[in-house]
Amino acid sequence: MQLERIYMSGVGGMLGEAFYEKFRLAYHLKCTDIDLNSNWLTFGDFRDYDEYRRDVIDFKPSFLFHIGAYTDLEYCEANPEEAYLTNTIAVENAVYIANELNIPLLYISSAGIFDGSKEFFDDWDIPNPLGVYARTKYQGELFVRENANRYYVCRAGWMMGGGPDKDKKFVNKIMKQILSGRKVLRIVDDKFGTPTYTRDFAENVKLLVSKGYYGVYNVVCNGLTSRVEVAKKIVEHLGLKKKIEIEIVDSNYFCEEYHAPRPSSEQLINRKLNLRRINIMRGWQVCLKEYIDECWSDLEIGV
Repeated sequence: MQLERIYMSGVGGMLGEAFYEKFRLAYHLKCTDIDLNSNWLTFGDFRDYDEYRRDVIDFKPSFLFHIGAYTDLEYCEANPEEAYLTNTIAVENAVYIANELNIPLLYISSAGIFDGSKEFFDDWDIPNPLGVYARTKYQGELFVRENANRYYVCRAGWMMGGGPDKDKKFVNKIMKQILSGRKVLRIVDDKFGTPTYTRDFAENVKLLVSKGYYGVYNVVCNGLTSRVEVAKKIVEHLGLKKKIEIEIVDSNYFCEEYHAPRPSSEQLINRKLNLRRINIMRGWQVCLKEYIDECWSDLEIGV
């Protein structure tokens, strides 16, 4: 039986690796990125429409997965033209190509498109992006929703996954401090969200695609939490509660380093997945422990 073909663009990061691992046995994949950091990647720049179109058409895929984006909020604030080119215009490129080939498009959106005005947001709440990153991602989502013939828009929360080499988010930043011997961790208590394990995310998207349920979905781990609670769980999982102190601060403490606007709450609930009875996302605490045990258990803690 011939496998269906998926063209995955921008998959050199933490999420792309999870997609490759979850889909590679069931589908024939072509995986591209501008950063060739794995041997299963080939070069592709989705910002170049003609190159992107030619490469996708040559592969003759059944699906187009548009994964990559600039996710560093401070970089996006400082480089808005680059952010819009990568996070918005490139998504428009993907829509044009998918429609031309009459194939479904997968686009990865973000919990960051909401403004924090509520405790949590479901799939039908109206986004109100605050900063450049959030605006570029939301404009990409809007273009897909308004123009793609068939699509899956999947919104992720606080990403974790990929290990020390590919994880550029909160968990890896905390782990780096711990591994360096830091005995006091300063963590904000005024930011709330939903961790999202890349492997669970990719697995749930795989199920969604197999069902053919097009549309917009929140896809996050189960359970609402805060930055400080995540940090506490990391310390607890490592058995370092007596060796590491967590000092609670507010976001103003990091205002120079993290100056881009961030909503107070990015908490999502998977209401639509629940209603369709296809929510296979696990609890964030279970996923966090699994992630730490797999990727950091052999490293020497400097505390």
